[in-house]
Amino acid sequence: MRKRYLAPLVLSVLFFAACGGGEKKAENADSVSTHESPAADNSMVSPSADKPVSKGEKLMAESDCKTCHKEEMKVVGPALKDIAGKYADTPENEEKLADKIIKGGSGNWGEVAMLPHPQISKDDAKEMVKYILSIGKK
Repeated sequence: MRKRYLAPLVLSVLFFAACGGGEKKAENADSVSTHESPAADNSMVSPSADKPVSKGEKLMAESDCKTCHKEEMKVVGPALKDIAGKYADTPENEEKLADKIIKGGSGNWGEVAMLPHPQISKDDAKEMVKYILSIGKK
C-alpha cells in the first residue's frame, strides 16, 4: 500500500525539481532586458533606402492606393509606371488625374472602376499625381 503512494510522490518531487529555479529565470529575464542592444549593422542596406521620400509617395503609402496599384505591375488598376508613361507631366494632366483620384471612375484603363477618395484633399491628390508622374522619369 505504501508503494502505491510512493510513486506519485517521487514523480511529483522530480517534476517540481525539474521546474525549479523560477526565481533565477525571472532574474535572468530582468538582466537581459536591461542590457543595451548592439547598434544595427546597416552595411548591407542599399543607398536608395536613404533617399528622401516625397510628400506624394508618403501620402500614397498612408492611403489604400497600393491595394490596387503597384509601381511595376498591374494588379486591379494599372501599374504606376504605366500611368506615368501614358500621361505627360503637365499641369492639365495633374489636375485631371487629381480629380480622378478624388471622384473615381472607369473607362480609361478598362471596365474596373476606381473607387472615389473624397477624403483626400485636392492638394494632396496633386502631390500623389506628381509622385506617380515622376516614376516615369526614374
